[in-house]
Amino acid sequence: MIRVLLAEDMTIVRQGLIALLSYEGDLAVVADVERGDEVVPTALRVRPDVAVIDIDLPGLDGLRAAAELRGRLPECRTLILTGLVRPADLRRALAAGALGFLGKDAPAEVLAAAIRRVAAGERVVDPELAVAALEVRENPLTPRELDILRLAAEGATVTEIAARLFISTGTARNHLAAAVAKTGGRSRVDAIRIAGEMGWLPLP
Repeated sequence: MIRVLLAEDMTIVRQGLIALLSYEGDLAVVADVERGDEVVPTALRVRPDVAVIDIDLPGLDGLRAAAELRGRLPECRTLILTGLVRPADLRRALAAGALGFLGKDAPAEVLAAAIRRVAAGERVVDPELAVAALEVRENPLTPRELDILRLAAEGATVTEIAARLFISTGTARNHLAAAVAKTGGRSRVDAIRIAGEMGWLPLP
């Protein structure tokens, strides 16, 4: 019997997954949580073989929870579920030690098979997500543009960015405009989102 810990913040989705997995004779959901910061304490208590973790969780995001779980309970394998195709997330999941990475729209039998393979120590990655990650274009942003986008992502104004980087306000504004143009974004917020999803800008 493969013992499974399920971490998913949407109650209807979590209950649906529990119901689907209950039909699998060799899988048992031994605990379910709705917050990322509940993953490790719960795993240490119930000792699951596999943790199925939603990538977007309150308290602590799924990838950080997976990394923390790997450090505290390395014998527990991790499978990440995602609702959005963000190539950077696949790389972050692998870096966090996850063996599995699937879309939430995967059929129940695919998820069950993936849990079995992850429990056996195999790597399972959604083919479409793998292709998307391979198709990520090279980072067009200069180090200075990345610095400026990073500060903008923290909420700094153009004036504050200029002061922190010891450049003029006009230069800061020009670099920011260039970053927006290179990412193809419609605004600085859009540029920050795109750069984060593409893996050019480390997400907080």
